[in-house]
This record gives sequence, C-alpha cells and structure tokens, in this order.
Amino acid sequence: MEIISITKDHYPDIAEIYRQGMNTGMATFETAVPSWESWNENKLYHSRLIAFENNEALGWAAVSKVSSRCVYEGVAEVSIYVSENHRGKGVGKILMEHLIKESEANGIWTLQSGMFPENKATIALHQRFGFRIVGYREKIGKLQDVWKDSVIMERRSKVVGTD
Repeated sequence: MEIISITKDHYPDIAEIYRQGMNTGMATFETAVPSWESWNENKLYHSRLIAFENNEALGWAAVSKVSSRCVYEGVAEVSIYVSENHRGKGVGKILMEHLIKESEANGIWTLQSGMFPENKATIALHQRFGFRIVGYREKIGKLQDVWKDSVIMERRSKVVGTD
C-alpha cells in the first residue's frame, strides 16, 4: 500500500469514496459530494493523504480547521473515509497512523472528530489511536429528516504543544 499526498488529480477517487460513505447513512450529514474547489477550500493544505494499491484508491484522510481564531491554529478536525471494497482491511488504521504523524509535523496538537454513535468501526478506530470521547451532541442535525446524535472525540498529541 502506498500513502501519498492528495492533489487535484486524485479528486475523482476522493469524491467516489466520499459518496460511498454518504450512502451508508453513518458517515456524514452531507448529502452531496462537494466540488473540488469546495473540498480544497475546506481542508488544510497539509495532512491530505490518499492510499493506493495497484493503482486503486483505497481511502483518504484529511484535516480541517476547527476555528479561524489563532488560539485554535493547532486544532484540526479529522475526515477519514475508506472505499466500500476495502473496509475492515486495515486501510483506516494505516491512514490514521500517517495522518497523525503528518499533522504533528505541521504543528497540530489536537485532533478532533465527530461521528454518529452507530458508526462503531469509526469509534473503535479512533479509540485505537488514543482518541477519547469528550462529548455527545443529542439531535445535533437532521439527515434525511431524521434527527441524529453525534459523538465528539479528540486526541492530544504527546509530541506537539507539550510545553
């Protein structure tokens, strides 16, 4: 498996994997795949990774700002998606390992992530990497006219922002 930095050329693969995640009803409140321009604008310019094997995209991971306030410049929100044909094969684990290293190399001291409580695999993946549940938001938004809850998890770096 090869993990590389995302470029615009990878966006068709990213969009397809994102669409697959949306179709589960357990990955995001989004109901339409964004354009490259929108996706690109909403992600930080570092820590954008895509996994390939035999020229096939297996999954991707990226981080977004959580706030424009300077005090939060070392805090980022995780997005991680795995192709439906490659779930349960360790792709998410490898992406998360690389994402943590890349984000720390770029000064990120806290990673946070929000997920639906029924997405047990995503919760387990995050817990494996030291994320802890810090909150639970009840009926925070609607997806297909159904109120959904959200679990908030975070991971504090042991190498960045420790002083």
